[in-house]
Amino acid sequence: MLGPPYNHTAENPATFFLVGIPGLQSSHLWLAVTLSAMYTIALLGNTLIVTVICVDSTLQEPMYCFLCILAAVDIVMASSVAPKTVSIFCTGDGSISFNGCFAQMYFVHAATAVETGLLLAMAFDRYVAICKPLHYKRILTPKVMLLMNAAIVFRGIVCMTPLSWMLSHLPFCGSNVVPHSYCEHMAVAKLACADAMPSSLYSLIVSSIIVGSDVAFVTASYTLILRAVFNLSSKNAQRKALSTCGSHVAVMTLFYLPGIASIYVAWLGQHKVSLHTQVLLADLYLVIPPTLNPVIYGIRTKQVREKIWHFLIFFYHS
Repeated sequence: MLGPPYNHTAENPATFFLVGIPGLQSSHLWLAVTLSAMYTIALLGNTLIVTVICVDSTLQEPMYCFLCILAAVDIVMASSVAPKTVSIFCTGDGSISFNGCFAQMYFVHAATAVETGLLLAMAFDRYVAICKPLHYKRILTPKVMLLMNAAIVFRGIVCMTPLSWMLSHLPFCGSNVVPHSYCEHMAVAKLACADAMPSSLYSLIVSSIIVGSDVAFVTASYTLILRAVFNLSSKNAQRKALSTCGSHVAVMTLFYLPGIASIYVAWLGQHKVSLHTQVLLADLYLVIPPTLNPVIYGIRTKQVREKIWHFLIFFYHS
């Protein structure tokens, strides 16, 4: 349950050993139960959203398209870390191959980069729907939607590929024990025998640019949205618009706040914040949004809620 000793070394790091959450090994079983429950909700909820939106022809508007892709990315993001982390918590077996470690790192960072782009696209969708409703279909055409989604995925791949590549090509001749529950970039970088600063700086700068620019544009979009909403004469229309945007803002808050905190704590507060707090923050950042996104959208979005309910009734009776 305690995993391998911290002084484990290997000449050829064919395998890394993930510790889990350093200092909280006695709580690993409870953490495994909690994480398993969250991952199950994330997997079932997001799979249900993807299925319902894909099979229902009435849910083909841009907002539902973005939501479908967001749910698929959430599945990838949670699945990149949760199964292995639960295994570590339950069995103490934290071994992961060298290539597997960097593959996990790549999928985690690429998925988060794609997700922040999708949240920006959803904010733009709400801006057009509320501020320019008469031009909605003319602006967000199928071609524009395809280009936006392709650009979001392309940005995530292009920006995050050098991150894993630079670090994987460094020598690892000392300890191969990663004091983390997954192959987080900074945790692995500290094990390199050569200077990992270029890779670490790249991670900080690119993450700051991507998240910073996306948050700025999201904030600008919702500022314009709120201004337009409060200018509506109908109180019912105001409530409806605020309700729809409220769920989006909740999702973005759950994603951006822990994410930003995780990035800068790893860099600036690593000597002030305990290691187990840093690891927990990084874990929650990757698991909480995929868990709560389908719950929030399922409850707050009437069309999705009704379609999911009808789908479940049909599936039960069939």
